[in-house]
Amino acid sequence: MSTPTDPRAYPALYRLASLASRNGDPQQALEEMMDVLMSTFKADAGSIALLNPTTTKLETEVQRGMPDNQRFALKPGHGITGWSALNARSILVPDVSTVSRYIAVRPTARCEMAAPMNDGDVVIGVIDLESDRVGGFTSVDLALLERLALEATLVVRQLWLTRGLQAKARQLSTLLVAGQSLVAKLETHQLFTTLTRDTRAMLQGRACLLYLHDTAAGTLRCAAIDSSPALPAPEGDLPIDACLAATALHTKKQMAFADIQSADFQNVPDLPADRSLHSALLTPLLHEGEVFGVLAVFLDRIHRFDDDEKRACMTLASLGAVALQNARLYARVFQSEETLRKNEQLTTLGLLAAEIAHEIRNPLTVLKLLHGGLGLDLTPDDPRTTDLRVINEKLDQLEGIVLRVLQFGRTPAALHSRWSLADIIQDTLVLIRQKLAQARVRVHFTPPAVSPIVEAHKGQLQQVLLNLLFNAMDAMPDGGAITLSLREETHDAILDVADTGTGIPDAIRERVFDSFLSGRPGGTGLGLAIARRILESHHGSIAVIATGPTGTTMRITLPKK
Repeated sequence: MSTPTDPRAYPALYRLASLASRNGDPQQALEEMMDVLMSTFKADAGSIALLNPTTTKLETEVQRGMPDNQRFALKPGHGITGWSALNARSILVPDVSTVSRYIAVRPTARCEMAAPMNDGDVVIGVIDLESDRVGGFTSVDLALLERLALEATLVVRQLWLTRGLQAKARQLSTLLVAGQSLVAKLETHQLFTTLTRDTRAMLQGRACLLYLHDTAAGTLRCAAIDSSPALPAPEGDLPIDACLAATALHTKKQMAFADIQSADFQNVPDLPADRSLHSALLTPLLHEGEVFGVLAVFLDRIHRFDDDEKRACMTLASLGAVALQNARLYARVFQSEETLRKNEQLTTLGLLAAEIAHEIRNPLTVLKLLHGGLGLDLTPDDPRTTDLRVINEKLDQLEGIVLRVLQFGRTPAALHSRWSLADIIQDTLVLIRQKLAQARVRVHFTPPAVSPIVEAHKGQLQQVLLNLLFNAMDAMPDGGAITLSLREETHDAILDVADTGTGIPDAIRERVFDSFLSGRPGGTGLGLAIARRILESHHGSIAVIATGPTGTTMRITLPKK
């Protein structure tokens, strides 16, 4: 250790210690450390090498006076610097020509000293200084270098800790923002773009790619890429067995690679064609045991991914997998809703045809009765005999058509089943939950402890509910609330559907269930008429309980079973 009288000690220690508070960049701090050491010892050359835990080599981080700014990677034990690292001791060589382990880098170097950067019992690096004079450094210099190396280690450790805390804060911030963003993405392209962008930003990577897994075809396809500067994405379907991502797919675990530029990774189809990429972290998109794909992050440097980085990336990938599953489920919901709407149109058409047939049947019956009662007595050779026969046949034909339409419009009793009315309501709300969210409409429905059971055609009852819910949304263009209240009476199940809309216009309030009566542009005027017909076929009813500027309440009544 240096003595307190060494005039160089305190200024150098102060300059080193101040780096921890005024410099948040470890690399920049190492550069300034090197300048302090060079000036303190009047050295002609020097370097600070840190131990890479992945390669277990001492890699030069900063240097001064080396030819062409050369940087080295030494194994512990090699050279004077490596000896200091291996033995965790400082060393002074007054004349390097007398030491066989010396590795000549500068022809003019004559004296060298090195001190390990000891963090407890672990060597994290070595400070090495050279002089062009034999005996250019003394034992006093070595003692001072040991003291400065200890201070430099404390500064580096504190800067690494600060940098690690900053990285964790960035990762947590990214996870929070990305989590909120991902769950709101229902369009897969937006989801993939957000996932790759946020993952690359979180790990400060050079590029991030998302590969989707086609289980049936056994291939991978690049669904999204985010890079800076832009990189071309691998095109087409890639065979899994030839891809690096297969390691994460098959094991369902994260896989990290220190340097993908080595010979082992040549001609791998899922790696971007960029020689500047080195370290890679591959994370499977895993949800309930199913692997949807792989999220691959690439860095433009050799890097050892720590546990925090891996956990953060795994969390983000899991959020992405859940969001992808949600997007797929929503797509199915939209498809189901579209199918339901088409079924509603077909039902509307069928009931309209039945209503028309019913209206035609009455005058048709009158025509048949009048025709049969004419009592025309025509001779067989009278040409009108044939006309009367044809008229009679066509009247019979029309009656047959009307009967077939009416029979088709009726719901066969075989299609009726016993249903929990609360379950029908909840299933219907699930079908249109996205539309309700888009319309900014809140739905309040608390199922009763015991739901009334009805014998009904589930699809048709859902058509009635959908019609009422869509009408309620149309009455609340700026959003609002719908409240469904279900209760039982002695023989009936009662469902009230109340909205906070503008109410039914006075002009149509009394005729709201008439066919072709509509109070909104583009309406067919058939919805409530068909709803009434469906409920009547179920021996139930529908009525307007209340309507006004504060909203409308419709009541459905069905017999219990």
